[in-house]
Amino acid sequence: MSISTPPAFPCGGRPEQLADQLLNAALAGDEHSAIELVVRALDEGADPESILLDVIAPVQGKVGQEWAENRINVAQEHAATSINERVITALGVHPAVGTSITRGRITVACVDGEWHALPARLLSEVLKLRGWRIDYLGAQLPTPHLIAHLHTTGADVVALSSSIATRLPTTHAAISACQAIGVPVLVGGAAFGPAGRYAKLLGADAWAPDARAAADQLARSPLSRPQLDHQPIDDLPHLADQEYTLVTRNSDSLVRTVFAALEDALPFMNEYSDLQRERTAEDLASIIEFLATALYLDDEDLFTGFITWTAQVLTARGVPAQSLRPTLHLLALELKDFPRATRILRAATRTVTTRHSSEAGKPA
Repeated sequence: MSISTPPAFPCGGRPEQLADQLLNAALAGDEHSAIELVVRALDEGADPESILLDVIAPVQGKVGQEWAENRINVAQEHAATSINERVITALGVHPAVGTSITRGRITVACVDGEWHALPARLLSEVLKLRGWRIDYLGAQLPTPHLIAHLHTTGADVVALSSSIATRLPTTHAAISACQAIGVPVLVGGAAFGPAGRYAKLLGADAWAPDARAAADQLARSPLSRPQLDHQPIDDLPHLADQEYTLVTRNSDSLVRTVFAALEDALPFMNEYSDLQRERTAEDLASIIEFLATALYLDDEDLFTGFITWTAQVLTARGVPAQSLRPTLHLLALELKDFPRATRILRAATRTVTTRHSSEAGKPA
């Protein structure tokens, strides 16, 4: 059997069945039932790692999908996530989950600005089950505090988690800071793109697609201490054009200018409530933040992927996704002297236009 093969799920059941039950309990806000389901499975001999990765992890993914498709609101998503976190806690203290330290020490943390802590928490629990001593530092950890912690603990590896791509510039700084004191960095999370394409670009020592793969990788081959003469400023030479810096520095001004122009371009915005206007400004800020990140990485696919996802979310909420086209056009006018930004915005506009043409051709 391959080392990465998920462990069997005993008791005549399947992980999918328990996952469905846990999802229903989490979405109902029923913490007691959610914990009871997992405790009963452990009592009956279910493998703790399988519960973490084949039950809780996919449930959390479905919770996010329910929000994206507008079947639950933000409060319900937060409540379900909190229940999943407490289920993990209950699993960790169950008598059947005995762990002993047989390996080295790993620090697990989310990068500064990253609030999605559950993937990092899952990794921490899996690594504990595999015999590692774990320092789990949670969400949104400022890099100076991470480095101070490493100086006092002597970790063998740092595992950094990021789910949102806009945190990648901060992640790059964190990776470089850890390596500068001789600690190798393993990264993971949706932010690093398909097949971890941004992990290598940002100089991480290793990348893993999920917690099981990360644990397997660390078991097979310890990460080497990084070379201390590395200069991270040379990793991304395209930043010399200053487009990322200038877009980031002027993001607030861009939001105000594009918002005002949108009111002229989209007359229906005049009927917006204060809350709708606030949400529109937030959406603009997110678009500009993702554009800045695409400039940092010099990767238009990151931005077009975000715009495609945004169109899906807007459509699910009854907002015309075609409002993205004038938004991108107006933003391109403001950034007409920025060649890379213009190229990225044009690519995103083509994506939105193609999506609209495809949907317009579908039968009603």
